[in-house]
Amino acid sequence: MSRKVIKSSRSRLTRLFDSLKPENLISTLIGLFTDVSYIPVICFLLIVFELALNLLIVQRVKYTEIDWSTYMQQVRCFLNGTLDYNNISGDTGPIVYPAGHLYVYTLLYFLTGQGKSIQLGQYFFILLYLFNLIAVFNIYNRVRKVPPYVLMMMCLTSYRIHSIYSLRLFNDPVAMFALYLSVNLILSKHWKSAALLFSIGVSIKMNILLFAPGLLITFLEETGPYNTLKYLSICAFTQIFLGLPFLLTYPVNYLTRSFNLGRIFLYKWTVNWRCISETLFLNRNFHLILLVLHVILLVIFFGKRYSSLLRKPKFWSKVTFQTRIRNKINSNQDKLTNSRILLTLFTSNLIGITVARSLHYQFYVWYYHSIPYLIWSTNYSTVSKLCLMGLIELCWNTYPSTIMSCWLLHLSHISLIYSLWKQTNRLTC
Repeated sequence: MSRKVIKSSRSRLTRLFDSLKPENLISTLIGLFTDVSYIPVICFLLIVFELALNLLIVQRVKYTEIDWSTYMQQVRCFLNGTLDYNNISGDTGPIVYPAGHLYVYTLLYFLTGQGKSIQLGQYFFILLYLFNLIAVFNIYNRVRKVPPYVLMMMCLTSYRIHSIYSLRLFNDPVAMFALYLSVNLILSKHWKSAALLFSIGVSIKMNILLFAPGLLITFLEETGPYNTLKYLSICAFTQIFLGLPFLLTYPVNYLTRSFNLGRIFLYKWTVNWRCISETLFLNRNFHLILLVLHVILLVIFFGKRYSSLLRKPKFWSKVTFQTRIRNKINSNQDKLTNSRILLTLFTSNLIGITVARSLHYQFYVWYYHSIPYLIWSTNYSTVSKLCLMGLIELCWNTYPSTIMSCWLLHLSHISLIYSLWKQTNRLTC
């Protein structure tokens, strides 16, 4: 036995020294950046680097006040006993987020000495950013579709994302962290926990609902209609539980303020509609057209899957789905792969973002970490994929937005959606 151990050790040392030879070193380094099997190594190095980089950003770059003081003022109203959402407000206006937002920033209120120690808040968001990256990296490691060098670009090339996390303290990153945790649980088939975390994300900010059409079809295809109703009930109960103090006192004010689908955005902050006039931007008919386009795109992408699913004879059989889940039977017809689940969720979100009534700069985190996966799910060449990533990044880093940056962003989204649609029928389970 000892001889075998010695022989194995010698073999490993031989391979190690061979890889360090000049003629092999280059190929080893190239493989490190291009071979998906090296994703865990690259991700670990990126986490360490990002920790140092974000600490440096907080120390060297001046913090810019946008919404933090308003969040803290809203928390003070809440802590003073105000449960009427019409009376919970701050410098930039009344609260427009569900109860989960208040609870998160109440915690930050106490952690930062009533909101006075902004730097402590920044350190919290550095940790949030790192944990969010770990969740995202775990997703990419499970599907191993995107090469490591693209994940490096995702981390190291976006000034805007680092700014949103470390210098702005918006609630968007908190909601997206809950979403990516939910996605990880979906890939692990922990459906109840996934539904709970998804609903928690919605309770922080409503943009998480853009993933809902994809989540619904994932639940239906993976677990069947009866379990889907159970998981949707978990989502609903979570919203009721978190909003209970406000629902028991001023329910109408809470629902109309926190889930206000008709909210008016400011034209000066728009990233995607600078290419139209402010009058058209604020026009209700324009908003209705965007809503109709949203529904049409969802039907184009998912309509056939819904209809074919409903026509399956065994779809409504509770026993069939329970048996399949219990026995963990894998089949191309009955079970989605992790890749297809991700593409369903991320495409659902991308469609909503493409036809959004307005995108502000902090909304970039709504889909930033899913962009590489979406682009690498197309049949574009590698050069075209990198150019598409670069164009989207350029548009989001143009401040203030211009007519040209808006059109480029729309063209990038449309080209991405079109290529994904072409690939839809070729996806393998």
